[in-house]
Amino acid sequence: MRIANWLEFAESNRRVVGALTALLTCAGLIALLAILLPVPEAGSNQVYLSALLLDRASAWFPFTVQNIMWLIFSVGIAEITLRFNRASSEVRQLSLELLPEDASTILRSQDLIPVYRRISRAKQARHFRLQRILLRVIQQFQISRSADQANSLLNSSLELIQHEIDLRYNMMRYIVWLIPTLGFIGTVIGIALALSAANDMPSLDDAQAVQVWFGTMTTKLGLAFNTTFLALILAAILVFLQHIAQGKEETALNSAGQYCLDNLINRLYEE
Repeated sequence: MRIANWLEFAESNRRVVGALTALLTCAGLIALLAILLPVPEAGSNQVYLSALLLDRASAWFPFTVQNIMWLIFSVGIAEITLRFNRASSEVRQLSLELLPEDASTILRSQDLIPVYRRISRAKQARHFRLQRILLRVIQQFQISRSADQANSLLNSSLELIQHEIDLRYNMMRYIVWLIPTLGFIGTVIGIALALSAANDMPSLDDAQAVQVWFGTMTTKLGLAFNTTFLALILAAILVFLQHIAQGKEETALNSAGQYCLDNLINRLYEE
């Protein structure tokens, strides 16, 4: 258990380090884009990427809603990368030949003792799902001498690990919810600022002042729609990547279950 706890702690540390690295990288990219992209001109009808992506003309820059969304998006990317790496690690466990894989081997109780010892002595045995399942099932068969009970424990373990995988994506689900929420908050702020500017309408006789006033209004309404547009795009990307990563983890779990059925459960010999 100490090894398992240490490995879980190490994974938590990797999550924190990955998030901090993503935040610093994203902040650097925001600064680079702010330098490279032109600043929007007041009252211009031209569409500026710096306004859409960063709200560059805002007096609050760099503390804008868009920049906050980019930072949160980077944390989501770091989390998905961690899940992809974990799924790849789980898939690699299937190639370790932890069990006899030939078609003729029958496993008796005494045959499982060296298998159990070899798996349990590995430093990361309780970190990977396949090893955890094998240790549980072998131990159950050693106690009960029943293949049916071993198979029942296998099914229960797969259900528990499936729930564990689902819990690992709680943070991702929150991030996917948070980004559109921030986009809608930016929309509310932009509309509120536009309505506030509407109260300062100049005299219609002053054409230049009316043009400046109208430009201010459209700029603030642009903030309202730009934040929602950007938020929906970022959330769509994260949802797509989340489904791929979760599908890869679940596929790895299904493969582990199939491996246990083919090379352990179906080979057990009840003496």
